[in-house]
Amino acid sequence: MQNWIYPLLVVVAASSYGILSTIIKVAMGNGFTAAEAVTSQYYTGFVLALLIYFVSHRTMPKLRGWKVLVLSGAFTAATGMVYAHSLNYLPASLAVVLLFQFTWIGMFLDCIANRRWLKRIEVISLAILFGGTILAAGVIDADLSGIPWQGWAWGLGAAVCFSAFIFVNGKQVEGMDTSTRLVYVSLFAAVVITVFQTPEIVWNGTLFAGGLWVYGLLLGIFGIVMPIYLFSLAVPRVGSGLSSILGAMELPVAILASVIILHEKLTILQIVGIAVVLFGMVLPSFFNRTPKIVEKIEDQLI
Repeated sequence: MQNWIYPLLVVVAASSYGILSTIIKVAMGNGFTAAEAVTSQYYTGFVLALLIYFVSHRTMPKLRGWKVLVLSGAFTAATGMVYAHSLNYLPASLAVVLLFQFTWIGMFLDCIANRRWLKRIEVISLAILFGGTILAAGVIDADLSGIPWQGWAWGLGAAVCFSAFIFVNGKQVEGMDTSTRLVYVSLFAAVVITVFQTPEIVWNGTLFAGGLWVYGLLLGIFGIVMPIYLFSLAVPRVGSGLSSILGAMELPVAILASVIILHEKLTILQIVGIAVVLFGMVLPSFFNRTPKIVEKIEDQLI
């Protein structure tokens, strides 16, 4: 597999996350709570993971490296729960901006874990991403004075959880293929969701008779199967630091999904912001492939 495939898989995985907030908003508009939508996401995601596994395997999945799998499942569940809870306090645009802080949080986690300093091009890329985020989310003219502190806390908490999820998924488990890993990560995530969310949707009729399963199926595909599978496959090869930057694709997808599905307005500033985000996202990948160009550009920037 060529080197560009793995960064592309990270982009696709991050893009799938960008659709979640819109699907949850649609579910809420049809009478379901955010907690019910998130619970359906992780339950259907686990069932889909089992189906994928048994289509390609004829044996029961063997558990290895359980610490990594438990942490991965816990952090992906925490991301879904905390982000959904932040939507109770924040407008969708601001919630996306706060979640998007996983780019620099994830980069710092990678630096701490690998005992290294940020590269100049990484600092430049993060600065460009942050500026593009503010423009793309359309919060420049918004009045933020009435936002409660709980909203800021939950929003940033979601960013921390997502950063930790990407970081843990960069840890390989010897002797375990991606399908088996998907099963166990989604299982442990479902266990966490059962403890903290609304498992009663299974037996009170909400999930099936109430029609929640439709949203659960979409959320399970885009919020569990695709990101966990693709991140598990690609992050160990790309690195958690670069993966955090490539994950910036989540923001443009989230905005475009809200425009197309929720019919929200898209301003010129947001279009410019999306373009800036995409530019900041591709910088590290481009410069990693052309080190001589990097040296020349960095010398000019000093």
